[in-house]
Amino acid sequence: MTNTARTPASVAYLGPPGTFTEEALLTQPDLAAADHRLCRSIPEVLEYATDGRVDWGFTAIENSIEGTVNVALDALIFEHNLLIQREVVIDIRLHLLGLPGATIDRIGRIFSFPVATAQCRRYLNKHFPHADEAAANSTAAAVRDLADSHDPTSAAIGTALSQKLYGLELLATDIEDHPDNQTRFVAVAPTGVPAPTGHDKTSIVVFQRSDRSGSLMGILAEFAARSINLTKLESRPTKKALGDYCFLIDLEGHVADPLVSDCLTSIVAKHGEVKFLGSYPTSTRGHDDQTAAVASAWADAQRWIEELHRQVDRP
Repeated sequence: MTNTARTPASVAYLGPPGTFTEEALLTQPDLAAADHRLCRSIPEVLEYATDGRVDWGFTAIENSIEGTVNVALDALIFEHNLLIQREVVIDIRLHLLGLPGATIDRIGRIFSFPVATAQCRRYLNKHFPHADEAAANSTAAAVRDLADSHDPTSAAIGTALSQKLYGLELLATDIEDHPDNQTRFVAVAPTGVPAPTGHDKTSIVVFQRSDRSGSLMGILAEFAARSINLTKLESRPTKKALGDYCFLIDLEGHVADPLVSDCLTSIVAKHGEVKFLGSYPTSTRGHDDQTAAVASAWADAQRWIEELHRQVDRP
């Protein structure tokens, strides 16, 4: 069933209906039009994409407050060989939902997705310091659990979409601690690298060949020498031994760009193994003018050295 085209016929993502993942997916017309497979967990989403039960998987990978979605990132690094096809970034607005007739002063239990709870900690500490918290697999699952409970003394943290889907009432809106809260989602597939757009991002994982003083500096120097801007640098345990880490790196540019290609070649040759996670259109604005200037200078340098090569006597 694997589809290497940029328009998938089927997409798997975290359910039940009403998750932020679904909200993000619906912002993409082609993904909204595809057949949808709702999964019980992020690992299941990635398994469906890997074994061909769907063309693409779609999952959250990073939040501006809580950071990396570790379950997704670690699965992409260690368990699956999937390539990122695109990224989608949406604003995260969290609401306190209740059954019809519920009032805030009677709420004693709150259904929540732990990540969402963490993003509303100040609000919850102020208004519900003694409320019990019931964990769910997603914000939509929390809202569904509340609807199934028929308990007017319980509430849930969820999306506006889930509030409508499950017929609940808004008890409080925009309860997230930080109004600029955003989550980044990625679409992944077993094969295929989207063509360069001129505004791209590349994601890689570097496994050091040896853990020695200055090894990370050596890796980073490869990017600095080519004026390649990094948008993310994070260490992750390799699961092999305590203190053994790999490095997730997001950088501006596409693997087809000569600068990026040369940089990755140098890292593999000198520093360690690289797992390529994809080159894809980015949703965030970068240093486009600087990148273009560096690419132009690099092209000029290549032409200069090629002209010198042409002057070399042939044996």
